Amino acid sequence: MTNKDAEFKERLLATFKVEAGEHLKGICSGLLRLEKNEDTSEERAELIETIFRMAHSLKGAARAVNLMKIESLCQALEGVFAALKKAEITTSAELFDLLQEVLDFLGLVLSDAGAQGTHEDKRRQRQLISRLEEAEKGGMGATSKGAKSEEEQVEEVTPIPPLSGSPVQKVPALSDTLRVSSTKLISVLLQSEEMLCAKQASSQHVLDMRAAGAAFDVWKKQWARARPFVQELKPARSPGEAPSRRDKQRSLARMLDFLDWNSNFLSSLEARFAAEKKSAERDGRALSGMVNNLLDEMKKVLMFPFASLLEILPKIVRDLSRESGKKIELSISGEEIEIDRRILEEMKDPLVHMVRNCIDHGIENPAQRKAKGKPQIGKIRVAVSPRDDKVELVIADDGGGIHLDGVRSALLKLGALPGEKLSELDDQELVPYVFQSGISTSSIITEISGRGLGLAIVKEKVEKLGGTVSIETAPDSGTTFRIVLPLTVATFRGLLVRLGDRLFVLPVMHVARVLRVTPEEIQTVENREIIILDGEPVSLARLSAVLELPSSPAASAGTDFLPMVLLAASDTRIAFEVDEVVGEQEVLLKGLGHQLSRVRNVAGATVLGNGRVAPILNVTDLMKSAVKIAELSVQRGGHAETDESAGQLRSVLVVEDSITTRTLLKNILENAGYDVATAVDGVDAFTKLKSAEFDIVVSDVEMPRMNGFDLTAKIRAGKEFGDLPVVLVTALASREDRERGVDVGANAYIVKSSFDQSNLLEVMGKLV
Repeated sequence: MTNKDAEFKERLLATFKVEAGEHLKGICSGLLRLEKNEDTSEERAELIETIFRMAHSLKGAARAVNLMKIESLCQALEGVFAALKKAEITTSAELFDLLQEVLDFLGLVLSDAGAQGTHEDKRRQRQLISRLEEAEKGGMGATSKGAKSEEEQVEEVTPIPPLSGSPVQKVPALSDTLRVSSTKLISVLLQSEEMLCAKQASSQHVLDMRAAGAAFDVWKKQWARARPFVQELKPARSPGEAPSRRDKQRSLARMLDFLDWNSNFLSSLEARFAAEKKSAERDGRALSGMVNNLLDEMKKVLMFPFASLLEILPKIVRDLSRESGKKIELSISGEEIEIDRRILEEMKDPLVHMVRNCIDHGIENPAQRKAKGKPQIGKIRVAVSPRDDKVELVIADDGGGIHLDGVRSALLKLGALPGEKLSELDDQELVPYVFQSGISTSSIITEISGRGLGLAIVKEKVEKLGGTVSIETAPDSGTTFRIVLPLTVATFRGLLVRLGDRLFVLPVMHVARVLRVTPEEIQTVENREIIILDGEPVSLARLSAVLELPSSPAASAGTDFLPMVLLAASDTRIAFEVDEVVGEQEVLLKGLGHQLSRVRNVAGATVLGNGRVAPILNVTDLMKSAVKIAELSVQRGGHAETDESAGQLRSVLVVEDSITTRTLLKNILENAGYDVATAVDGVDAFTKLKSAEFDIVVSDVEMPRMNGFDLTAKIRAGKEFGDLPVVLVTALASREDRERGVDVGANAYIVKSSFDQSNLLEVMGKLV
């Protein structure tokens, strides 16, 4: 195959992936709607026909690119939909589970299209095709017409409520759409954004020319004052004067004539300069208009509706609710509101995490909800609404709310706050600490939750995008997350401030006020400087101290007023003293590169109109840094405690009957700095626990003589090992097995199918 043929095949495969992805989304949305069982018989028949056509189109597209594994699955899938279309079989919960499982597998195959599948993939494909063929005949996964069981009849009478707000997405008419690679669109947008530099440079040139024009005005004033004296110096020619004197006077006269000519010349030059200045101003206005229009249009190209982000939620809620044994109704609204595609991509993981959090932590199981007098069906609401020039995203559930006592215990165990300060915090003041890394109210760590990192990552990502996140919670009433996001992330209004000879940019969205304060207005309370603003105390910090820069003595010496910028973020206000507030302008955010992906207090950089590079400050980081500096000043004079155990190796006991897995875990943990001992089963492990001290136990479940569940229960039964952390790493992934892990007292439950070494090390790091 030539290079040209290979390139064509690669482009064709990329096109197929896009088309296949759309078909899979359409089939998945159609199945979810079909599962609601709320349409009329005509609508239901039309929906089955639509799904059938999508499966047929996907099969044909797969055949065109010679992907037989996708084609064969689609052939079997098409057979089931054909049987449904002819009413030869009826739908059931088992059939929907099978069809969703097939779609999940197709998605995995599609992501790795063109690659040689593994033996396990081929085995699973054959198994799925066999089950689909059996379902087509009315066997496993479906029932023949008229052969419904009594349980299924009851289920039809009281169906699980629909996943409202997630209809089948309508594909725009072909004439109104153009499929363009997102990579190309982003490249064009970035090039368009670069024009902002030219726009700012043009504006700077105009300012320079205006300054030069002002210099001409000064020259004219000075010349007007000097000209009368020059006229007096002109000699009156008389024949009695000596030649030498006459020659001098002639030279002086010529010089004066030159000055007159110079005056006329400068007047002409000034006129030309004025014309150039007007031309530059006109060009600047034109360039500014073109850049703004181009950016606005390009932003619209990459503005995507929230539906493209929210369409994944119904299936996630369906799968997790079935896995956890809960009944959940999902409602979505405002999905037509558009926002920058880059923000949608960044918000995908945080949104999924919060919805999983609502299912895992928030919504109770049906028995618990019934005991509380609540409907057995829990509700999760996702709503998008415009808010000035921003967008508000709300994720709410009607579950049990956040267990704040668990948050207090986690904070105390983590050592984040001293006990006396924790006791002073009321429930409202305690809620924001949920976002702190390492805080979790889960009794066990699983692949879904319990590490205490999810909400911390959510907050970090939202704030990195220039947004804010807050929580409202009440016992047995539920929890509401409110996220406010900007519409775009590339450009924004920035406030330019000066510290010494350095310039910095503060995002205007966080600037509450610019003010000037006299030194007498600064007060000291408990070793912290404050100012009184609108009758309330506001903490004061010096921006140079927060950024660890040398202060400028000349800036503050002998001044009557101190310039300050009041910043506000997440209901916190702090006034930062600066040397000068230069002004406000539009800035283009530039990243610092992969080498400096996360720099404390700095969000990025921008190029100013004069060519200087100015850092763009991260307001959230500034707030945290200012608070830390204030706390250090309060604690000044105290002594820091030393950790005698620092530097000591943590010891871990690995319990695994497979020598291969045991060796693998031992190498992973030793490379991570742990002192590792091994045991071949539960009996061997408990014997070693009595003869040596360990900081944590990592155990398999299925083992001879004593399995992992029994070992964990025996560890918890003894007083000497009662607080010893236990992590179960097993292939048993069912909900019943996880619940049994909780019951016997395991601290973490990691399924081997989702296992990777960073996952295990992260969990162990939290527990020890």
